Amino acid sequence: MENFSDAAKSDCESLLHRFQRTDSVRYEEFSAIWRDMKFSTVFYGKMAANEKRFFSREILAIASHYFLPPYSFQIRVGSLYLLYGLYNTQLCSPKEKIRIALKDWDEVLRFQEDVTSAQHYDAAYIMRRLFLDKAFYFCAMPEMLCYRMGKRQHKHPICEEFRDRPARVKDLVNLETLEEVLNVHEHYHKMKCAISASASQPDSSLSLIQQDLVPQLKDVVLDFHNWQEKRTKRVKQSVKTNSEEDNDADAGQGSSQQDESSRRAQLLASIKSKSYGQLVEVSKSRRHRQTEMESSGSGSDQGSAQAGCGGRKRKTPPSLKARIAKEVCSKVTPDVEAVELKEEATPLSTPWRLSIITEKDEELEKDYLIFVEGVWSESSRGGKKNLKS
Repeated sequence: MENFSDAAKSDCESLLHRFQRTDSVRYEEFSAIWRDMKFSTVFYGKMAANEKRFFSREILAIASHYFLPPYSFQIRVGSLYLLYGLYNTQLCSPKEKIRIALKDWDEVLRFQEDVTSAQHYDAAYIMRRLFLDKAFYFCAMPEMLCYRMGKRQHKHPICEEFRDRPARVKDLVNLETLEEVLNVHEHYHKMKCAISASASQPDSSLSLIQQDLVPQLKDVVLDFHNWQEKRTKRVKQSVKTNSEEDNDADAGQGSSQQDESSRRAQLLASIKSKSYGQLVEVSKSRRHRQTEMESSGSGSDQGSAQAGCGGRKRKTPPSLKARIAKEVCSKVTPDVEAVELKEEATPLSTPWRLSIITEKDEELEKDYLIFVEGVWSESSRGGKKNLKS
């Protein structure tokens, strides 16, 4: 893929060279060059899906280098147009995004401020369009770092033809230059006086330049330097105020969310204290029983109401055998009644006798069983008769 990167870089530079010759930052000039070079066909090569995605990422990274300093304003605008065209004509789905490192974000904001203040609305619209399309991928590093990647990263060489010269005036006009111009001006003044009639004052016909050339040049350079410093401070101040406003908004939102979460936590704590604060700890052997609540304030009334509702046991009606036995026992001797009551108390289990059974007890039991069987037979016959009738 290195051959692809070199070819893509040469194509981008040739496009920006042609755009630089137009001496304009209008999008119509760039779009004419884009269509003339058929630059959108750069993605039409026969590549696999993974190679296509890698190539899209690589060419966007190459074009984004010209979007940042130290390149001139025109080249940066051309690079913005180039990124817009490449992002919208790539064939990857989802689209590859343009990586912008955090250290370069301030430069992007300054560039947006310059474009807006200079009323280049086509460039401002395209930059806004890229922001709305979420075309930028804000990351920590301009290039993707991988595991076991070498520490020495590949540095892109700077194209000197695209380089911005913001300190050109300062480079051309410095103290040495002013001293040299002043010496030349004095020598020129002496030469004019030498060929004139007066040795102290040259003829008016020989006054072709201003006499105070060096002081005026010095004042112009100082004015330009002061203007440049004020402009830089104004841009930094605007970026700082915007960031502070964003931080204040985030802080206000965060404090409101924190207050809401604290209120919710307090509400949950109060609900839990009301729910679990009045429970009495019950031993393990009595957990199957109903939990008793502690009485608070008017707790005696609540306790009595709860005892009235929960402590009442449901009465089960006696069985047919028990009812018949009760009727029979009312007519039998007290000994037989005692035996019946003992069987009713434990109807499902045989009585456990610690005493010796006597003959009298056995006779009573036999008489009782014969009597009960007779009653059962009579009742069953009577029921059948009733059914027949």
